[in-house]
Amino acid sequence: MATPKTVTITGGAGQIGYALAFRIANGEVYGSDTPVSLRLLEIPQALGAAEGVAMELMDCAFPLLHSVEVVDDTVDAFDGVSAAFLVGAKPRQQGMERSDLLTANAGIFVPQGRAINEGAAPDVRVLVVGNPANTNAWITAMNAPDVPRERFTAMTRLDHTRAVAQVARHLGVESSRLSRLTIWGNHSALQYPDISHAQIDGKPLGDAVDSEWATGEFMTTVAQRGAAIIKARGASSAASAANAAVWHMRDWVQGTPAGDWTSVALPSPGLYGVPDGLVSSFPAVSVNGQWEIVEGLSMSQFSQQRLEMSVAELVAEQESVKRLGIG
Repeated sequence: MATPKTVTITGGAGQIGYALAFRIANGEVYGSDTPVSLRLLEIPQALGAAEGVAMELMDCAFPLLHSVEVVDDTVDAFDGVSAAFLVGAKPRQQGMERSDLLTANAGIFVPQGRAINEGAAPDVRVLVVGNPANTNAWITAMNAPDVPRERFTAMTRLDHTRAVAQVARHLGVESSRLSRLTIWGNHSALQYPDISHAQIDGKPLGDAVDSEWATGEFMTTVAQRGAAIIKARGASSAASAANAAVWHMRDWVQGTPAGDWTSVALPSPGLYGVPDGLVSSFPAVSVNGQWEIVEGLSMSQFSQQRLEMSVAELVAEQESVKRLGIG
């Protein structure tokens, strides 16, 4: 067997972390021939719960699970790490201003970025799940200057799969028949779910999707799906978020399917009018373990306007972080 890969999950005792750990331990990220050493980072108050997760993981006797470690020290958490799932974040609470949220999360992601910079493995891949994910990813990357910036991503894969599911339901087809949908911009209500390049059975959707639905109900449903789930089940979407995180990292490591792309929030190289370095969602493929943005796609005036709205929100978040002196 290969040398074990160290995988760190922050907020390891939380609902998303709990759902993530078992799938990673079962080989869904690195494949059936690579063992993993899991490291669960938690705050001191949650160490007992994390120990319980570790006990369950051991009880499963996963053939690929080399070890499980529970830690509350950020430096220890990222020592030698190859895959980091940054799930733990400060949620927005009633009465909290945006600047308060950014400041609170900087207290989490600044030290994590520094620890990754100092101790991560050369092949480290970072996925930020905790919201505001795009800006948290930017903060993390800014504090890890020795790590290539393309190693830092934020998750829009859940938005992507939500979009695929909605189109499949609208057309009455299996989701496997659809490809080339895109989430542009921020993981927020201003994200842009785009089906203008989407295909069914490898051919353009054309008139199969009602245009009024595509620019109205579809976009609203995808953007507000998380809130709808909270209203329905009284808790946030944990299992579907964990699934999206696993698929994001799996595709990053093992490659995306031929002829298709997915949606990834990563530092912009200046494409599609998105400022350089801004962490924005793009259509992307994974080639030889690296994300590559799909270039040269045509953008309608509507698409360009929607992307610009989302980018403006991201720029405002970034500027707020800079003014607070926490970038």
